[in-house]
This record gives sequence, C-alpha cells and structure tokens, in this order.
Amino acid sequence: MIKKILIANRGEIALRVIRACKELNIKTVAVYSEADKLSLHTRFADEAVCIGPASGKDSYLKIPNLISAAEVTNADAIHPGYGFLAESAEFIRICEKHDINFIGPSVLAVSKMGDKSVAKETMRAAGVPVVPGSVGVVKTYEDALRVAGEIGFPLLLKAVAGGGGKGMRFVYEPGELEKAFLTARTEAEVGFGNPDLYIEKIIEDARHIEIQVMGDKHGNIMHFNERECSIQRRNQKLIEEAPSPVLSAKKREEMGKASILGAASVNYVGPGTIEYLFDKDENFYFMEMNTRIQVEHCVTEESLSVDLIKEQIRIAAGAKLHYKQEAPRLHSIECRINAEDPYHDFRPCPGTIESLHFPGGRGVRIDSHIYAGYSIPPHYDSMIAKVIATAWTRHEAISKMHQALSEMVIEGPGIKTTIPFHKQMMKNPDFISGNFDTKYLERNDWRKWDF
Repeated sequence: MIKKILIANRGEIALRVIRACKELNIKTVAVYSEADKLSLHTRFADEAVCIGPASGKDSYLKIPNLISAAEVTNADAIHPGYGFLAESAEFIRICEKHDINFIGPSVLAVSKMGDKSVAKETMRAAGVPVVPGSVGVVKTYEDALRVAGEIGFPLLLKAVAGGGGKGMRFVYEPGELEKAFLTARTEAEVGFGNPDLYIEKIIEDARHIEIQVMGDKHGNIMHFNERECSIQRRNQKLIEEAPSPVLSAKKREEMGKASILGAASVNYVGPGTIEYLFDKDENFYFMEMNTRIQVEHCVTEESLSVDLIKEQIRIAAGAKLHYKQEAPRLHSIECRINAEDPYHDFRPCPGTIESLHFPGGRGVRIDSHIYAGYSIPPHYDSMIAKVIATAWTRHEAISKMHQALSEMVIEGPGIKTTIPFHKQMMKNPDFISGNFDTKYLERNDWRKWDF
C-alpha cells in the first residue's frame, strides 16, 4: 500500500485528497506557493512544503520543485488533483523516472487523450461516435477552408492541446473563418505552447453530457453513469448534476458501453471522464476525454454513494475495482461558487473574507478551502466552493439547493460571488423542467430574471 502521498495541487481538491488519505491511513504532504501559505490544505496535511512564488508557473507547474518536495519528504506517490499538471505526460514520465507512483493514468493514455485530434481518431477507431470534422490537425487557412466546405457551417475551431475555452472559436459563415483561424492559432500557441487546431461541426441545440469511467491495473473498466453539464458560460461549467434529466436508461447503457470501449482502447487506469455532445435526436458524439478526476466528481459520488478519490488511490496501489455497475440511486446537483461579480460579466473579485457561513442539513455537502479571514488570491482559478445538494428526486434536489444557497454567506470588502446567479437558476422554469442546452445562457440574460 502507498505510505505517503504528496498532493501536487491547492484549494478544495487538495483538501479532498487529504481527507481521503486520512480515511485510508496514508500520510500526506501539502505543497504551497507563497500566496497559499495560510491555505487550509497546508494545515490539515501531515507535512507542508513551499514550492515557489505565487505564480502557478513558478510553483504548482514547476516539476523540479514538486519532485524535490516528494524526495525530501519521502513521499512514494503524487496525486495531481485537477488542473495544473494533472494531464501532463511529461510529469508522469518524470515521476516514473524517480520511482514515484503517479496516481493517475499512464503516459500512453494521457498522450493519446491529451491531444484532442489524436483522441478523436482513437475513439473513432474504437467504435465511439465522434463529431464530424477534420481528420487530424488543420495546419493552414487553406486546409481549414477545405474542411469547412466538406462539413459545412457552423463549425468550431479547437486547439488540440486546449481546455477551458481557450484556443476555441465559433465560425458561423465563410467570411469569419480566416480571422477566427489566425486568432485561435495565436491564442493556442500562447496558452499551450502548441498552435495546432482541429475543426468540428457544431451540433445545434446540443447538451453536454459526460460519462465517468474508472479502470484498474488488472484490465477492469466500468462506468459510474453520466453527469449533465450543459449550464455553461463561455464553455465553462457552472452547474452539474447526476443523473441527466433527459437521459433514458437505454441511452445511459449505450453511452456507458461506448465509454468503456473508448477507455479500454488506451488501457485506461484510474478515473477519467469521456465528454459528449448530445443532440435533440438523442445522438451522442465524443468531444474529449479528461484523464483526471473532475471538479464535478462530487455529484457522481453523492448520486451513487461512492468515493471516487479513495478508489483512485486504491487502484494506484494495485487494488482491483470493487464497485459494481448500478443505476443512479439519488439525484445530486452541484453549483460552483466563484469569487466573481455575476452582475458585471462575472468579473473576478479577490479579497479578504470577513463573514462566512456554510449551509448544512441532510443532503447538503460543501467542498471548500475558504474560512473567515482567508484572503482569496488573484493568481488562480476563481472557484472558492462547491455546494452539492442531494435528494431522492431532481425536484427535491433543486429545492434543497435553493435553500442551501439562501443560507450561504461569503462577505468581505470588494468580494462578490456567483450565489445570486445560482439562486435564480434554481427558480428558473426552464432549468426546473430540464429545458436547456449549452447555449442557454447566451440566449438568456439572467440579470433580467426575477423568479
């Protein structure tokens, strides 16, 4: 069994991993930047090591610093969390070189799934439906024009190494293509060090539905059903739930089987998420695979009463999958609470928290790293908490979530949060009825709602 895990991350996911390790009687090492010296993960871990200045590129993305911290503390494994180096094949190779157990998939799996163009071809070969588009990368504008002529408009330019909406451009007519192509290439090169793009046909009125998979080192792979992630802003997820309000048991089984085929094609080990577009005719198309634990893993855990992080650690230590395939037991909804001003284009609002109250009660879970007196740093992602509400039915879960949000207090000079937005969503008739897709917030200005 693994004896000591270094968590190569920060914030709520670092705390989440620490809790799982404590339950498994595994020692933990927290790493932190100078900006995170007073963060809770540094207090709750058994040891804490400073790995650099506030900037992520000089701390959480600095591989030599992380390896040194692991060696100094005699950590025999590293958990990457999500973001930062969680999907870095180079980081995995270096961990292996230093005999450190990387708690995640293999270099091969990450390499194949990390390049979105290669991932698409890998899934197509495995028999998984993919979105119509380019075969491989599109190097020139002339190539982009040719592909566009084959698949038609509207279409989407996407960076092969991208994520979080960067290096992505929607193109609705031929006259927009050249400028969008050049802009997306430049953004991709600056953001990811790789300017390559590929093209996908835009699926109209699509929902974003993803399947949680898990594989062990003995060749066993299963899925943990789906998550609905269609409430988004600029391709960033805001609300997730499990199960989806539109997926039938038959379609769930079909998507689950396809996802297992895809994961098996790269001998996948650990938790991963295969993301799909789901159209109004109930066709589904592979978009990408995230080779890590997801922010929204909580709704899967709550809807099935499982612990994905503990299972991930057990699998990394060589254990076999011990969960059995089953349908969702409960309905769970997650709201991401960001330190942003939703009334002013979701502008980030860092600052010091003076008053804090978390909601409670049966079926309410809070994953967060903040506390009264905590200063939200401006250097990282603005998510400061996740509220998860779980009940027997979707209607009950929505009602429970609204009440939880009504009890939640996060106050301090200059601090705004997305709580008002989420409260409005929980009263929105379209959301309640499940009548939405990934473009819902583009078509509807939530600031005008008064539910």
